[in-house]
Amino acid sequence: MSSKAGLSRANAPFSALVHHENALETGIVHLGLGNFHRAHLAIYTAKAVAASGGPWGIFTYSFRSKTLSDALIHQDYLYSVIDFAPNTEAVSIPAIHTGAVAGLDHVDQVITQIAHASTKIISITVTEAGYSISQKTNGLDRESADIQADLAGGAPKTLVGVLVRGLQARLKSNALPITIMSCDNLTSNGDRTRKQLSEFIDALPKSESVQLIEYLNNSVTFPNSMVDRIVPGTEERHLLLAEERLGVHDAIPVPAEPFSMWALEDKFIAGRPDWESAGVIFTEHVEQFEIMKLRLLNGAHSLLAYFGALHGCETIPDSRFTPIIEEALRSVLYTEYLPTLQMPQGLNADEYIAQLFSRWSNTVLGDKTYRVGSDGSTKLPQRITEPVFYLREQGNGTQFLALTVAAWLACIAPINGFEPGSQARAMKDPAQSRLQEFAAQSQTPAELVELVFHRGNIFSPELGAIPEFLREISNYLGVILTQGIESAIHSALQSK
Repeated sequence: MSSKAGLSRANAPFSALVHHENALETGIVHLGLGNFHRAHLAIYTAKAVAASGGPWGIFTYSFRSKTLSDALIHQDYLYSVIDFAPNTEAVSIPAIHTGAVAGLDHVDQVITQIAHASTKIISITVTEAGYSISQKTNGLDRESADIQADLAGGAPKTLVGVLVRGLQARLKSNALPITIMSCDNLTSNGDRTRKQLSEFIDALPKSESVQLIEYLNNSVTFPNSMVDRIVPGTEERHLLLAEERLGVHDAIPVPAEPFSMWALEDKFIAGRPDWESAGVIFTEHVEQFEIMKLRLLNGAHSLLAYFGALHGCETIPDSRFTPIIEEALRSVLYTEYLPTLQMPQGLNADEYIAQLFSRWSNTVLGDKTYRVGSDGSTKLPQRITEPVFYLREQGNGTQFLALTVAAWLACIAPINGFEPGSQARAMKDPAQSRLQEFAAQSQTPAELVELVFHRGNIFSPELGAIPEFLREISNYLGVILTQGIESAIHSALQSK
């Protein structure tokens, strides 16, 4: 246990504080308290308030553990963001939070805060898994037990349920306009969030839905956004380094890469912070930024995680510096992802990809392959589906997209006694139990792939209706299981 005093407003290094007024009014309710929010939205907002002021304090809610919210309260809503990279010792303390609660027993406080007249924005970071998306309909997953419970009433458990009940409370209280802003890796994340809420409201009794859908359509805006910063989980080494740099003990520091980007539509019906002063890119072409990042960074990141884990790599840099994986990485970027997108104006593809390689080479940050590979069932459909359709229409190969899916299955649902390694075993996935049931029923890779694509409710039916792609996945999975990931990569490279 550290002998140094805990981080608080009384002893925080003033030079590291980003905004430092104590009496800050809440203007933003954030759903999904975690490391990414604290290193991205919180930093941008603290910088905006430091530059231009405004009532933009952030009240946060965690759907899961109370540990982080309790620690945030204990430290006077302060924590440090530590930049991890060679040749930097930067640390910042975004003093921007005004409240923190967690768990179902406190969701009423969040709904009350959403209804408060001072709240202008609801922001979200709950990962792709939090949006209750059905791969069958591409809309709200009405088959979800939690969605069904939220529709029936009571304390909401899901993101969509919390948002709708919060809007109901606001409509009854003051009916003032508000913006709901997703900061998650979903294409057209604002439009997607609106769609999920609309479908939930449509499923409510008419006595609840009529006025609420009118309010949603006329008084709520949903800007699309692209967010980008690599933020791993906090480890013991991060705690020690934070204490060394701060001179006080921080129980909840956030490790992050120095790079950060945020592209955003300027659709804020009730106002917003001066985020442009903090470097936010306001654009009408957010989709180009979203697709660029979703495929070139996130899609390739998945490849690095699954190939690396199967190769025994603990970190993303370990994977990136493995020659055969680097060769696969360059191939998927230039032959299977880049042809499917249009780079945003002012950005050069070669320069952006070179920057990605630099970010993936950050050995000081040491992002773990198991962290990046977790939640693949909600990430991969977003990252590979449209590229597969495009490449197939053009008559081009999808070798590494298929191999990425095969490697994911080998990590999460191995069959025939295959041992994927400790990093793969550490990966978490919301569909893990279902996938492992499929694996137990399967004698061959083809049987597993068939079950996953036709009964898994993970990938779209349209993707599952491409037999050549499913055969590719099955063949690569078979090579992984019998000869290893290197042989599978060699096979994919030879097919190019």
